[in-house]
Amino acid sequence: MLNLPQFKAAAVQAAPVFLDTNATVDKVCRLIEEAADNGAKLVAFPEVFVSGYPYWSWVMNPIDGSPWFEKLCKSAIEVPGPEIKRIAQAAARHHINVVIGVNERNPNGIATLYNTLVTISDEGRILGRHRKLVPTWAEKLTWANGDASSLKVHQTSIGPLGALACGENTNTLARFSLLAQGELVHIASYIALPVAPKDYDMAEAIRLRASAHCFEGKVFTVVSCSTVSDEIIEAMADSHPESRELLARPNSAFSGIIGPDGRVVGEPLIDKEGIVYGEIDLNRCIQPRQMHDITGHYNRFDIFDLQVNRRPLTAARFHDSGQNVDELNQFAEADEQSLEKGL
Repeated sequence: MLNLPQFKAAAVQAAPVFLDTNATVDKVCRLIEEAADNGAKLVAFPEVFVSGYPYWSWVMNPIDGSPWFEKLCKSAIEVPGPEIKRIAQAAARHHINVVIGVNERNPNGIATLYNTLVTISDEGRILGRHRKLVPTWAEKLTWANGDASSLKVHQTSIGPLGALACGENTNTLARFSLLAQGELVHIASYIALPVAPKDYDMAEAIRLRASAHCFEGKVFTVVSCSTVSDEIIEAMADSHPESRELLARPNSAFSGIIGPDGRVVGEPLIDKEGIVYGEIDLNRCIQPRQMHDITGHYNRFDIFDLQVNRRPLTAARFHDSGQNVDELNQFAEADEQSLEKGL
């Protein structure tokens, strides 16, 4: 008998301790504990919450922003690594699933960064590491392209869970690829971006994109967006005074839970820092699909054919034909033992 989970979800709307990795991880662990203490079984954190978004790429020219890029590289983390281990331990300690955005450094490149979402189970296992497929607009000055090797839906204690970062949620094919894998809970991580045109309501745009995914796929979405702290504003204004007014614009952050009918569950958070909670009952995903099941009976797969290349992309592929070092060491040890025995 089909028995779908019912649980409370939490969406964090907050700012990191800007470019301070250890202090931000401390904050993450505190927020995980707070969400779990309030009964949440899933907590979502904003895009690149560990530990900061490259606002300089929007308010400065590339030359002026380059020293800030160096700071970001030095504060970035590797996955897996000690920082993610601490977060995973907190997830296990408080029995809560966690999705968090990080600046991930390529272990083989000190200046190659990825905008990465890490999914962690309530047992503290890293389930996935998704690198943002295409950095948006000015973000191309900071992050490399990800690949689809981790464009996957993870089976968790709260149901099939998928995640995309910010502008990826406008990518119809990326979203469809998750729905096609049975996604029922979607995480949409964002950053507050007050640098949009003056007549653009960023908070409403975030909600609209999440509602579209929910209505099309008949799923729940947990939206987690960062805020722009006074610390971030002052840091940017010291280098570029004109950015102060721009980064302080309202209606730049939206966090909340949205149901399979596209409507917000409970009350969202707009701009303010905090945690928003919502009750999720995955049984609500069933009846709407009788009308529109775009990965099932409401489609024409004899007409449409989506193919996804999930092969990991790397800088080089090495094809070694000789013996490796471990084998040589084993032979050397065997020769030494033979000599000792007088053979």
